[in-house]
Amino acid sequence: MAYQGECVQTVVKQLSKYRPQKDSPEQFLDTVSLDLQELSPIKRAFILDVLSGCLEYQKLLRTVVDAFYARDGRFCLWADYSLFEVICYLATFHVQELGFRLFRKIVCSQPRDKMHKFLRFFFNPINLCSWIKDEWSLVYETTHVKESWIDPLMRLQPEIQELLRELETASANQASVVKAKTKVTEPKEFKLTVPRPRAIPMPKRAPVLAKPRPVPQSTYQLPPERQQLERTKRYNRWLAEELLLNANLEELRCAMPRARRETPAEDSRKLRRQATPRIQKVSKLTFYKPNSHMPVKLNAAAILREGALYQRQVERELQRVDSLVDGAGDFSEFLGWQKKMQAKDREEQLAAEECRRLHGKLSHEEAILARQNVLQENKHKAEQKKEEMVGLMQQCAERRLQEERALKEQVERVLEAEKNAKAAQTKLWKSRRQAAQEVLAESRELLQRSAQEASEQQRQRCELICQLRALERQPTRKEKLVDLTQIPGHRLEGEMSIVELRERLALLKEAQQRAQEEKRDQIIQGKRARSQELQDTTERIALCRAAMGRAAALRLEEKKRPTTAPGSQDERVLELRRRIAERTAERRRQVAALRALAPRAARPRLREKLEAQQWRELAMSRQQRLRALQQEQRLETI
Repeated sequence: MAYQGECVQTVVKQLSKYRPQKDSPEQFLDTVSLDLQELSPIKRAFILDVLSGCLEYQKLLRTVVDAFYARDGRFCLWADYSLFEVICYLATFHVQELGFRLFRKIVCSQPRDKMHKFLRFFFNPINLCSWIKDEWSLVYETTHVKESWIDPLMRLQPEIQELLRELETASANQASVVKAKTKVTEPKEFKLTVPRPRAIPMPKRAPVLAKPRPVPQSTYQLPPERQQLERTKRYNRWLAEELLLNANLEELRCAMPRARRETPAEDSRKLRRQATPRIQKVSKLTFYKPNSHMPVKLNAAAILREGALYQRQVERELQRVDSLVDGAGDFSEFLGWQKKMQAKDREEQLAAEECRRLHGKLSHEEAILARQNVLQENKHKAEQKKEEMVGLMQQCAERRLQEERALKEQVERVLEAEKNAKAAQTKLWKSRRQAAQEVLAESRELLQRSAQEASEQQRQRCELICQLRALERQPTRKEKLVDLTQIPGHRLEGEMSIVELRERLALLKEAQQRAQEEKRDQIIQGKRARSQELQDTTERIALCRAAMGRAAALRLEEKKRPTTAPGSQDERVLELRRRIAERTAERRRQVAALRALAPRAARPRLREKLEAQQWRELAMSRQQRLRALQQEQRLETI
């Protein structure tokens, strides 16, 4: 039976690979059994038995191991977590089957210092009878926990204490041996040869380069012929611009007869400024649509700024009216001609956009027709494939019925074997229950003695507390009489009593409070005047905004008016619309034909439902087969 020590390492390695979030216990045991096919049947059965027990009672084992890491095993490695679980399972469930001698060998084959710490924590009578028993009772019944697990562990206390002393001496000897082997390193000097001194080389003379000739000045200048040509070009361009500007000014002067005649130079400068656009780099701005229902709350600076802006606009409008009264001209004819030309350009642009849109719609209709043709071809192919699948599914159904019959026979055999195993297990439980009752009686006597000692200590503590409280309640007089009207008499300037000092402080506070109230009244008056001024400004702003809104609405209505007659359309647009109508009529005819044939295509849906049901039944039969095989393997291990 010496193979169990080697098998424990295999169990620890496999248990560390188990992940409860991803793996199920049954699948995990199946994969482990496949990996252990090379071992002998005895070793394989022992490993699978211990591993399945650790997975079954994992909640009980983890409560003990987690508490060990929190209290006594703070300096132990988390890599040994699975080792402690296996040792806890063997000590709780398999000590009587293996025998204490074999259990001692298994424990001694592991690291002795770790085993000493864990067994000392686990077999502590206080831990077993208090919190371990309570935690296990939350998962299983209290009577079962006490009779089946706690009492057998309490009966093993003498043998376990002897094993702990042996592990303690072995770990101490091992630590002393390790300390004796360590040696201190002694540094030694390096034996290096002294290098010879290097000879200093003679410096080389730096080569002297010849002085280059300077670059001639004509390299950076244009030849005189080119300069003369550039001057004549600039002059001719300026002369042509002057002549063009003078001709334009003569045409525009007819609209402004009483205006002040400007010189041609001033006219040319003004038109140049208008003709030359000012290019400025502006960062990209994000504009949001204003919400007209919610009023915008402005601060004082914004109100004053907007009031000054509207004031400047009003003054500018008054100046324009004065100039019109004096006889200045108007640009209404020019603006009308400009609007007509813009409307004509807009019509051409809209016609081009409509043509592009109709071209896209036409291509879309043609693509739909091509897609419908492809769908019809695919439907014919799909019907042929489905007819072939119906024949195959019938063959699969016949095979499935034969397999189900074989599985039912196998399940009946497994149930008969389980009944025999349960009868043997009940006999074993009865023998263990009798031994557990004896240990329970002994533990009750120990607990009664400890309870009596604790009650005696509690009584003595209560007596001491009563005596201390009685001493604290004795009255002690610590009062001292003080006269607040008496002067201390330290011979200092301005020396006064406490009452006089309080009166002077009260007068000083009243004076400060009066000054604060006066200052507060001044601030309130200034705020009221400021708020009245802001209110007047906001009223003026509201009036200006209403006027500007009405003007903007009028301009928007003028823009929305149709500039062209509804009957005038481009010939290209009409031709494209005619072609689109033909394509849509053809597509609708194909859709109507497909709808007329739709009831015949309802049969494949019934076939699909039958196929899905048959595949589902096949999957259920496979699961039942796997469960039956797993039950057979468990019975073989038992």
